[in-house]
Amino acid sequence: MATEQMEQQKLVRDCLKGKPQAQRQLYEQYADTMLGVCYRYTRSMRDAEDVLQEGFVKVFHHLNQYKQEGELGAWIRRIMVNTALNFLKRHRKYQEEMYFTEEYLHPVSQEDPAVRLQAKELADLIRQLPQGYQVIFNLHAVEGFSHVEIGEMLGISDGTSRSQYARARNLLITWLKKYSSDHKKSSYVGK
Repeated sequence: MATEQMEQQKLVRDCLKGKPQAQRQLYEQYADTMLGVCYRYTRSMRDAEDVLQEGFVKVFHHLNQYKQEGELGAWIRRIMVNTALNFLKRHRKYQEEMYFTEEYLHPVSQEDPAVRLQAKELADLIRQLPQGYQVIFNLHAVEGFSHVEIGEMLGISDGTSRSQYARARNLLITWLKKYSSDHKKSSYVGK
């Protein structure tokens, strides 16, 4: 572990010196994972790639601010999430879906089904949530931000974040129930 940390510190130092090989290595080490992070917030791979590129520009521009106290990947992830949120705020096709008003809310249910689902299938369902729900669900359930932090990031109250998260979660539960019952029906056909 200590060797890995020393290699990471050397990589950061070399990037700060402007060495292209080190910058390429840093990019290649984190690009695939961070593309997945960016894709969770956008509606297309093209937009996710744009966010990724913009995010890495910020990573290299602000690398001198990395204190090497925490994991570099976590520091980069935070930049990517913030870059994705800024991207959503800047682009009209996302702005129209980022409202957090009662008019856009789905009914809340307290039921909690036991459904087994592949990670890709769940990710696809999350991507079908209305954009505002998707963003808050990803920030809280996937990235681990608190509702207070989410409120600060999005300029909403923590109560709105909690409410939107609960509604997103319950909408997913409803879809999971439907998926589960549809899947059961199709598994028994022809038996």
